[in-house]
Amino acid sequence: MKIKNKEIAKNEKGLLIPKTDVVFQALFGVKGSERILGGFLSKILNQEVKKVSLDANQNLVQETVDEKLGILDLRAIIEENIDVNIEIQLVDKANLEKRILLYWARRYGVQLKPGEDYRKLRKTIAILITDYEIPNLVWFKDAHTRWELLEKRNPEIKVFEDIEVHIIEMPKIEANPKATEKGLKNWIKFLQNPESEAVKMSNDKELDEAYKKLENISGDEKLRRLSELRLKAILDEKATLECGREAGLKEGLKEGMAKGERVKQLEIAKTLIAKRFEKNEIAEITKLSIEEIEKLAKESSI
Repeated sequence: MKIKNKEIAKNEKGLLIPKTDVVFQALFGVKGSERILGGFLSKILNQEVKKVSLDANQNLVQETVDEKLGILDLRAIIEENIDVNIEIQLVDKANLEKRILLYWARRYGVQLKPGEDYRKLRKTIAILITDYEIPNLVWFKDAHTRWELLEKRNPEIKVFEDIEVHIIEMPKIEANPKATEKGLKNWIKFLQNPESEAVKMSNDKELDEAYKKLENISGDEKLRRLSELRLKAILDEKATLECGREAGLKEGLKEGMAKGERVKQLEIAKTLIAKRFEKNEIAEITKLSIEEIEKLAKESSI
């Protein structure tokens, strides 16, 4: 089975692919990336992010990375009192909406130690960027959706200020480019293909800085090796999931055909019973057992 591997397509300058989690970390999650991350977050949150701290980011790129390493997330504190968690997901996962809420809850809950005052809890923003469209959001044409907790009859009223969730589905950018904010669209295109025309013409200082940093880190052999390992693991996981889906479809079809054949046998048997065929004759024609035929005969006589 052939898997489309857009992720490992070479671009003109041999740049690393920014949407790969280890590259994303190296671009946005290490000390010195505060301006770049702030620019990106400003477009996602639709507000100017003036201060970014990466001290809280625990998942820096490691010396060695196992091919099957879980998703790396990026954590930052913005404006000194807002916790932000960003994840990039390249492989289609089930129940993603529930997963992102769980990620938010974990990030929110980990802020407090036992016995500490609840007032110390900070607003927490979870941002999920996917390289596929989410089935339950197929009706939503924009690539960027934002969730908050609002009063149902008065949606202008926020019930709880501390929860905010953003989901960005990168493929929707091409399907409906006018629906997404232009500034954010350029950043998403950068993650997908840093050599795209939209990136070159963006006139965004932080995005230009991100591009220059990508050029710089793309020459890092260690990071390039880690990126290749991650992409291989991602492609392997996609292939495994695709095989599982195909096997499930084949098994479902086989099971459905078997059930259909069974129903057909039973209907023929009922007809033959009504015509008073001998049990042995019915069994020979339908391949049902004598016990099954006797049971059908009893049910027909009731």
